[in-house]
Amino acid sequence: MTHKFPEWLETDRLDLQLGLDQQKSQAERNRLGQFATPTDLAADLLRFAHELLPANKNVLFIDPAFGTGAFYSALLRTFPKRRILAAVGFEIDPHYGGPTAKFWADHGLTLRLEDFTRAQPNPSFGLVICNPPYVRHHHLAAVEKRRLQQRTFEASGMKLSGLAGLYCHFLGLSHAWMTEGGIAGWLIPSEFMDVNYGREVKKYLLNRVTLLHIHRFDPNDVQFADALVSSAVVWIRNVPPSADHEVTFTFGGTLNAPRITRRVSAESLAHEPKWSRFPVSDVRDATTAPTISDFFQIKRGLATGDNAYFILPASEIETRELPISLFKPILPSPRHLSDDVVQADEVGNPELERRLFLLDTTLPEAEIEIRYPSLWKYLEEGKSRGLHERYLCSHRSLWYAQETRPPAPIVCTYLGRGDTKRGRPFRFILNESNATAANVYLMMYPTSLLAAEMKRDPQLIRRMWSVLNALTPEQLLAEGRVYGGGLHKLEPKELGNVQVPQLFDILEKGHRPMKQTDLFSKRAA
Repeated sequence: MTHKFPEWLETDRLDLQLGLDQQKSQAERNRLGQFATPTDLAADLLRFAHELLPANKNVLFIDPAFGTGAFYSALLRTFPKRRILAAVGFEIDPHYGGPTAKFWADHGLTLRLEDFTRAQPNPSFGLVICNPPYVRHHHLAAVEKRRLQQRTFEASGMKLSGLAGLYCHFLGLSHAWMTEGGIAGWLIPSEFMDVNYGREVKKYLLNRVTLLHIHRFDPNDVQFADALVSSAVVWIRNVPPSADHEVTFTFGGTLNAPRITRRVSAESLAHEPKWSRFPVSDVRDATTAPTISDFFQIKRGLATGDNAYFILPASEIETRELPISLFKPILPSPRHLSDDVVQADEVGNPELERRLFLLDTTLPEAEIEIRYPSLWKYLEEGKSRGLHERYLCSHRSLWYAQETRPPAPIVCTYLGRGDTKRGRPFRFILNESNATAANVYLMMYPTSLLAAEMKRDPQLIRRMWSVLNALTPEQLLAEGRVYGGGLHKLEPKELGNVQVPQLFDILEKGHRPMKQTDLFSKRAA
C-alpha cells in the first residue's frame, strides 16, 4: 500500500506547519478552530479509506479545510499516483494558504484560497477527508449563522440549530460535493453524538447517507495537544442506507486497531439519544425503570456573574463591615469539601472551615446607599470594574441580584474525572444546611411525591442519598458526556435519566403503598 513518495516531503511539511503555527498565538488559532492533524492519525484515515474504496478505482480527492495538507500528504503515501485523477483543497486563511500553495505547487494539487462555505459545489468527488475547523457557535456572528444554516440545509437537508459548531456545517455542505457512492471520512468532535444540536447531524447520518463506521478515541488520549476535545472519526458512503443496515462502532486504540468493536442497528440508533454509549455498552432494553428525575427536580446551581466578587468569606464581610443579612450561605467548590455530608450550625449555616456567603438582595441601589453605605461602596467598586456591564449582570433587573436557587438537600458535582483519589467522577453531597450552591453543582430538589414522604420520615433523604452514592461510575458516565483529557460532565437532564429502581424500593417498602404507575403519572404530567 505504501508507494514511492519522498519521506522528506512530509518532514518538510511538518516544519512548515510548525513555523506557521508559531507565528500565531494559540488564542488566534483557537478562535479560528485551527488544529493540525497529527501525521500518524492522517495516515490511519487514508489507510482506512483505501480499504473502503473499490480496488483500482480512480480517486478524486477533496479536503475542505486543507491547512498545510496532512491528509494530502497521507493520500500520496497511500495511493499510487496513477489512481489520483484530481486533488482539491480549500484554505481560507492566507497565513497558511499562501505558503502551502507554494509547497505543493509541483505535486498535483489544486489549492483554492477561499472560504469553502461560500464555494459553488461540484458533485464529482469520490473521496472527502477533512478535519474541519472547530469553531464554537458563539464565535459565529448571527448573520453568518443564518447564512450557514440556509446553505447547509440546501446541501444536505440538515436544519442545524444556532448552537451547532462550524464543523457541523462543513459536514453538511460537503454533501453537495460528493459523487454518488463516494466516501467521506470526518475527524470531528464526538460531542455531536450526545448534544441536542447533534440530532440533525445524526438524522442526516441515518437517513441521507449510509453511516459506515464511527471510531471514538479514548478521551484520555487527546488527539490534539492544543485542543481539549474528544475526537471521533465518522465514515459515510453517499448512498441511501438499506432497511436492515448496521453501523460499526469502535473505541480506543487506533482507527485501524481499536480496543472495542460493536455493531449497532440503524433502527436502534434512531431511538438512542446518546450514541457515545457505543461500543462500550449495548443497546438499551426497553424499560420503564424509575429514574432520578422521578424523585428529584434537577437544576444547575446559580451563575453569579463573578464568583470572586459576589461570593465572600465571612472574614471579609466582617472586615468590610458589610450587612450579613443581605448575604446567604453558599457551598464552597467541591475541592474544599472533604466530606460528602455538610452539617449545619445552630442558625443553619454550613459547619465548614471555609464559610462562604453570597451577596443576594433585591434592594435598589438608592436604598442601599442610605441604609447600608458600606455595601453601596462595595457595589460602586464592582461597577468601577465593569461588572454591571457583563452579559449576565446586565441582563438582570438589578445587576447584583441573584437567580432563585433555594437550598437543596442533595447536590451533585457537575464536572469530574474518573482518575480521582475517590475513583468516582461525580459526588452526591448531603446538604443539611441552608446553603445554596453555584453552578459547579447540580441541585436536586425532591418532587412533590418525595417531599410528602420526607415530611413523614425526616431520615428518608439520607437513605435516598446513600442509594445515589452507591451508583457505579459506569451508570453515571453512561448518561453523561466526556471531553478530551478524561473530563466528564453531567447536565441536569442527563443526571435525571440515570435509572435507580432502588429509590422506588425504599419508598415502596418503608412508606405508604405505592406503584410505579404513581411515578409515571407524575412523569407524564
